[in-house]
Amino acid sequence: MKTQEMLAKEEALEKRIESYWDKRSPAFSDVRRRELAGVDAALWQQLIERRLPEGSPLRVLDVGTGAGFFAILFSRLRHTVTGIDMSAGMLAEAQKNLEAFGCRAELRKMNAQQLDFSDASFDVVISRNLTWTLPDAMQAYREWHRVLRVGGILLNFDSDCGQTIFSTEGDQACVHANIGDRLIAECNAIKDELRISTHRRPVWDRDILTALGFSVQVDADIAPLVHGDDRLHYDDVPLFGIYAKKVR
Repeated sequence: MKTQEMLAKEEALEKRIESYWDKRSPAFSDVRRRELAGVDAALWQQLIERRLPEGSPLRVLDVGTGAGFFAILFSRLRHTVTGIDMSAGMLAEAQKNLEAFGCRAELRKMNAQQLDFSDASFDVVISRNLTWTLPDAMQAYREWHRVLRVGGILLNFDSDCGQTIFSTEGDQACVHANIGDRLIAECNAIKDELRISTHRRPVWDRDILTALGFSVQVDADIAPLVHGDDRLHYDDVPLFGIYAKKVR
């Protein structure tokens, strides 16, 4: 059980993370718009569609929706989408992007570790580049398991960023290269405080999800499958894919 000191420290860290992503939201949204307007959107859609359960429309929870990338893809597929994020700045960008691409989704400000949804509310839970930023990723996985129906699918795409030192140097075409020294320093400082940075992933994720009651498959690096736009460069950290079916 967490002590009051632990809870207070976690709450302070959550506020730092929220502030960081509020500041990042305009530049981050620009990257996602470029992905949506290019070939990467179709590549992501193909990867996702192969993993979805049967039925339409599916009830989809996009956790850490950010600028609304997955919310837009699932809206295009005519599923019922709820996107959540702790960053008000990101949610504002997501709303603008949904409107720009002629899509619909419900957007709500919410903590990925404390979901305000009933048990078995969704057929699909999806997330991208979120779990490495969470103070308590294990609790997030518990919540995601809770709100999925039995037979539902969790799709999580993330990187093992714990040992990475983010920098503004190097490839200046990289989508994360030009966010400024202060934000890069804050990103590294936050990352180094997170417990998940001490785990080796996705092995850690697979073991946690299996214990929770998922049947889990893992791809060590899906970047070659979804990064097809030569105009967009990404940090040189493998992007893994976790495909987990709730069996109990």
